[in-house]
Amino acid sequence: MRDLLTKRLSGYVPRLLTLDYPEAGVLVPVTDNLDNPEIIFTLRSENLSTHRGQVSFPGGRRDPEDKSIAATALRETHEEIGLPPEQVQLIAPLSQVMSLHQILVTPYVGVVPGDHPLTANPAEIESIFRVPVEFFLEDKRHRTDPLNFLNNTFYVPCYRWDRYQIWGLSAVVLVDFLNAVYDAGIDLLEPPQGG
Repeated sequence: MRDLLTKRLSGYVPRLLTLDYPEAGVLVPVTDNLDNPEIIFTLRSENLSTHRGQVSFPGGRRDPEDKSIAATALRETHEEIGLPPEQVQLIAPLSQVMSLHQILVTPYVGVVPGDHPLTANPAEIESIFRVPVEFFLEDKRHRTDPLNFLNNTFYVPCYRWDRYQIWGLSAVVLVDFLNAVYDAGIDLLEPPQGG
């Protein structure tokens, strides 16, 4: 899996946003099973002040002690789901995104062991779940949400997996990953055919 992701992302140029906002780093954890890779997501606790009860990638705000945004993503992933940094093979960053709370988020793709036990930090995470990449490549979206950002409208898919809805910022990062690695061709600038 590492070789595939490294090859596909080697020519990818992530979009950088020149905005002076607080920073955060998130990890897009892809399991190392080449035949059936999965992406790991979290459901945030209802007790949090922002994005409560929403599906997200593990990660969070940068601390002053963090040497880089990648270090932030790894530290927060360890804190939230118990995955140690040494278990993550970082591959490359994806395009930066802006959260509704004016946080500049840099996602990093990382390969993780599919069999490493994960434990949700109950103060931050309600649950951890995995979705096969194959499911997203079929683009069986539950709905499409028009989102406005910097005078543009983006048509962001919302995917339903079991009881979880993957939408908003997490879906934007997910689509960037799918397009960059798998040439999924999911266009955020045009509404999907048929509405």
